[in-house]
Amino acid sequence: MQFFRGVMGGQIAGPQPSGAETIQKLCDRVASSTLLEDRRDAVRALKSLSKKYRMEVGTQAMDHLINILQTDRSDSEILGYALDTLYNIICNDEEEEQDESEDAVTPLPVSGKRKNVSMPDENAQKGADDLGAQFTDKFIQDPEHITLLLTLLEEFDFHVRWPGVKLLTALLKNQGVQVQGIILVSPMGVSRLMDLLADSREVIRNDGLLLLQQLTKGNAAIQKIVAFENAFERLLDIITEEGSSDGGIVVEDCLLLLLNLLKNNSSNQNFFKEGSYIQRMKPWFEVGDDNSGWSAQKVTNLHLMLQLVRVMVSPVNSPGASASCQKSMYQCGLLQQLCTILMATGVPADILTETINTVSEVIRGSQVNQDYFASVNAPSNPPRPAIVVLLMSMVNERQPFVLRCAVLYCFQCFLYKNQKGQGEIVATLLPSTIDANSISAGQLLCGGLFSADSLSNWCAAVALAHALQDNLTQKEQLLRVQLATSLGKPPVSLLQQCTNILSQGDKIVRRGSKVQTRVGLLMLLCTWISNCPIAVTHFLHNQENVPFLTAQISENLGEDERLVQGLCALLLGICIYYNDNSLENYTKEKLKQLIEKRIGKENFVEKLGFITKHELYSRAAQKPQPVFPSPEQMLFDHEFTKLVKELEGVITKAVHKSTEEEKKEEEVKKTLEQHDNIVTQYKELIREQDAQIQELKEQAASMASQNEQMQTTLTQQLSQIQQHKDQYNILKLKLGKENQSQPTSQGEGSQMNGLQTEELSQLREELEELRKQHSLLQTQLSDKVALISTLKSEAAQTADGPAGGSDNTELLQELEALRSQVQSQSTEITQLKTERQDLLRKAGAVSSDTVPTSDGSLDAAKMAELEGRLAAQTSETERLEEELKRLSGSRAELEQQLASSTSTVAILQTERSKLQTEVQESKKEQDDLLMLLADQDQKIHSLKQKLKDLGETVEDEDDLDARDQTDDDDEEDEDED
Repeated sequence: MQFFRGVMGGQIAGPQPSGAETIQKLCDRVASSTLLEDRRDAVRALKSLSKKYRMEVGTQAMDHLINILQTDRSDSEILGYALDTLYNIICNDEEEEQDESEDAVTPLPVSGKRKNVSMPDENAQKGADDLGAQFTDKFIQDPEHITLLLTLLEEFDFHVRWPGVKLLTALLKNQGVQVQGIILVSPMGVSRLMDLLADSREVIRNDGLLLLQQLTKGNAAIQKIVAFENAFERLLDIITEEGSSDGGIVVEDCLLLLLNLLKNNSSNQNFFKEGSYIQRMKPWFEVGDDNSGWSAQKVTNLHLMLQLVRVMVSPVNSPGASASCQKSMYQCGLLQQLCTILMATGVPADILTETINTVSEVIRGSQVNQDYFASVNAPSNPPRPAIVVLLMSMVNERQPFVLRCAVLYCFQCFLYKNQKGQGEIVATLLPSTIDANSISAGQLLCGGLFSADSLSNWCAAVALAHALQDNLTQKEQLLRVQLATSLGKPPVSLLQQCTNILSQGDKIVRRGSKVQTRVGLLMLLCTWISNCPIAVTHFLHNQENVPFLTAQISENLGEDERLVQGLCALLLGICIYYNDNSLENYTKEKLKQLIEKRIGKENFVEKLGFITKHELYSRAAQKPQPVFPSPEQMLFDHEFTKLVKELEGVITKAVHKSTEEEKKEEEVKKTLEQHDNIVTQYKELIREQDAQIQELKEQAASMASQNEQMQTTLTQQLSQIQQHKDQYNILKLKLGKENQSQPTSQGEGSQMNGLQTEELSQLREELEELRKQHSLLQTQLSDKVALISTLKSEAAQTADGPAGGSDNTELLQELEALRSQVQSQSTEITQLKTERQDLLRKAGAVSSDTVPTSDGSLDAAKMAELEGRLAAQTSETERLEEELKRLSGSRAELEQQLASSTSTVAILQTERSKLQTEVQESKKEQDDLLMLLADQDQKIHSLKQKLKDLGETVEDEDDLDARDQTDDDDEEDEDED
């Protein structure tokens, strides 16, 4: 044990071994010792040396330490020492190593390469990073090592679990992609790591958050697994427990992990929204009246919370997903809470800036949210709209640059796809709506447009351009705006004032970049007159504008002015492309001749290309938010880059075309439009006829199925009638046999009376059965009449072939058979009546015979009883006669209904034949239309071929249909928004 005393602090005489020799001996002891205590002491000694002798311990002891993790699983203490040692040699965090070095034992003499080590410089730090990466590569050469580490994390012992979490975090920092791949394919690997968030020990839970941050960086698959392991619920619970925005560093770690899970991951974003987690974000932004003295940690937390909201509604997300999140944020009150922060006092500047950017993206493209934002008022006296207050900050040059950019972005998002808001902004500039007692958005924009601050000029010009974006009505309305320049002079239009400032150029003293002001005005003018021939006419009506543009383009200016030349070329090209030739001096042809003489077509196209070649143009085209490192680089707007991309090609083509080519192109376009209209009309007619034919076919099929059902019903009824008839014949035979077997002896009078009573009861039962059969037949006949009525209503709308007529003929034949069966039933009922009369006569005869023969043997009481029984039988017989009369009347009514049904079938046959004739005529007309359509298609094909021969690009009908379908889908999306 003298060796360990020397290592752990004891002094021994004689020369001391070097660090490498000591580490070698410790490694031998770890590998060869059979006692657990010896191995534990050796690993503890390696841990104490691992910070100073990182290289030596890593190269010599790593394999032995991994073996300890595999073999000594039962001893948590030695596992903890081994994990700590591996962490020390893999981790590159110098500050943490220095902090933990205080707990180390007395160091041994350093080797020659490690002498005089002080605060590491950049080269030393780089070397340490390389060393950590090398050891990490060595550790993950065998993926089973990561699996082993994940298994150890299931140990609840603090001395095993905590160093295991730190070691895995260090591995992910050094070689994140490789370690992520191993964990992803490991069974239950991510689930084991998610269990760390449920650990009751805050140290492990907090380091587990750092581990999950590294694990989820840039790996969408792991992000999805973590999200579906209920990560959102756990993280939001931790944030709430720690105090939300007032919490500490743990809240920040949770928010960073949430950002990793949601950013650029549409699946997790949808899961977050569907899980109603957006509603749980609202309490984060509840601020009090006193907002002074915010801690740095609270500012950081709230900044991350705002970024989390922006991730859900970012413009780079799919429009449908962003719109759904925007709707949820409005419904749960989150937007209202953000607007409260926006208008609150005492909020730190960076939080206010980020809040403005967040509100911007929450309302971007959402009509409901934009309308709400327009109704928000600032808590001032008198109250002012929030838009006006924000614009006051944008045109105030004393405000921070980032804040002014955020306000501009908010204004742009408010007007994005919001024609109602565009109209309200432009209306504040019109003479009829100007209020001299209040400050409006239009007045602030005009003030910024003509101020001496170049940044205010640019912001106001871009903001006003967004009020005109894709809105022809507002472009025409803005032409009405008149400005009073000075006393005694007539007012000038806003369009003319912009061109005047543009032409004066360097004569006006400005603060900032002069190029910035001119670029802003040129972008406004290009947006204003594009796709608006009336505005082009107003611009060309001023005789000074065209000469100024040609002079600017033709001059040889410096590098800074080349962008202005390109924008002037774009403006002149728009005047050519959207010119309606209403001004004789500035028609399309004359403007092109002017370009050819003064500038040259090739030079003009070259100057036009300067715009897209500019570095700042490419940067602005990447995303809608205006983010610039300095005010001088604020030159291009995102929406304007789209306009340039759209117009550059068509302007170049328009400048190079000759007059004859344009005339031919216009004639061909008119001819194509005429033919397209004709073809469209015929297509619509054919579609209508196809729909009608399809409808008739469906009706015919329905009628055929109903006829089949009716035939089945008739068959069933026939079988029932036959059964009733058989039953009646059987009863009739029984009755005849009983009549033949009547006794003739006068001495059996009482027996005769009993037999007569039995026969009468049987007769009543037979009549009751016949009455039921008659009722059943009447019900069945009513069903037949209803079926015939249905056939009549459907046959009036159908035009199927002779199949319908044959079905009606069969129906008529079946109804005739039914009528004959009813008549036979009536005959049988009459026979029953006759037989009943015979029975009555027989009963009278028996009564007359029995009375004289019994005067000696029967007394008066028995005679009275016989007379009563005879009277009862007589009344019963009368009742049966009345019932037979009623049944006969019902049968007559049924016969009348059957006759009317027969006539209805005849009418249906006539109407069906008419419909067949109409269908034949419709098919003939359709064939004629198809022939005419074929001729028209042949003509169109020949005309398109001519256009292709002339060098024109002709789109096929399928491309046009696809574009129409795309436009329809876009309109439906806007309606849903």
